[in-house]
Amino acid sequence: MDNKLKRNERIGAIVKVLCDRPNRIFTLGYFTELFNAAKSTISEDLVIVKKIMETMSFGRVETIAGAAGGVKYIPVVVPERRTKILEQIADKMRDPKRIIPGGFLYIGDLLYDPYFMKDVGEIFAEMFSYRGIDYVLTVETKGIPLAMMTANGLNCPLVVARNENRVTEGATISINYVSGSTGQIQTMYVSKNAIKPGSKVLIIDDFMRAGGTVLGLIDLVHELGSVVEGVGVLLETAEPENKMVSDYTALLTLDRVSREEIVVRLKQ
Repeated sequence: MDNKLKRNERIGAIVKVLCDRPNRIFTLGYFTELFNAAKSTISEDLVIVKKIMETMSFGRVETIAGAAGGVKYIPVVVPERRTKILEQIADKMRDPKRIIPGGFLYIGDLLYDPYFMKDVGEIFAEMFSYRGIDYVLTVETKGIPLAMMTANGLNCPLVVARNENRVTEGATISINYVSGSTGQIQTMYVSKNAIKPGSKVLIIDDFMRAGGTVLGLIDLVHELGSVVEGVGVLLETAEPENKMVSDYTALLTLDRVSREEIVVRLKQ
């Protein structure tokens, strides 16, 4: 930068840089070069940024010591904001107009709404930020926006398991699984190059009925020589009570869908 910025201008720019790339470490050298400022000046700026973010409950700015150190922004969703976000989504799901033939619930518009999915992605990113996640994995198609927002919050790549084997994926690994929605045996595919062996993987899905799809994703991760560090689901059904997987985190529960009402509640 040719023209030096004032402190308040630098602080605004630092917040923008950090929030655009959550969980990415930026060195002091990056900011000194960006602003043509001394390290001591940038250090003072970061103290102010950290205080602002904590005071306003916007997130947490951490300092990493050492030669490869720097600072990073971690999204933090305080309990009050989390409840508000999920209640807004649940309230929209309760609209009787969403009931479609077969007793199903239409939520596609919510899953493709960047406003809601960004917030839910930050909720999941905060939940699993301490797990050292290397990849976020989902299955096509409706869960992709939520998984992408979660991957952005964790600063890691998104991997999508496909329902068809595509030549553009190269060599693939396939898994047969039982769909919890239809009860039919289906197949999902993922490229052998998508996830490096020994990686820590977070599975994200939009909806869980019996858990067959998630179980298939777990099997895929194991076939790739990696470990599942967590499973996050936006909406689960109350029935069946015993899912095919037990270790997962759901944010909302769909208790029932009838002609008269839709009962959705926040998962306790």
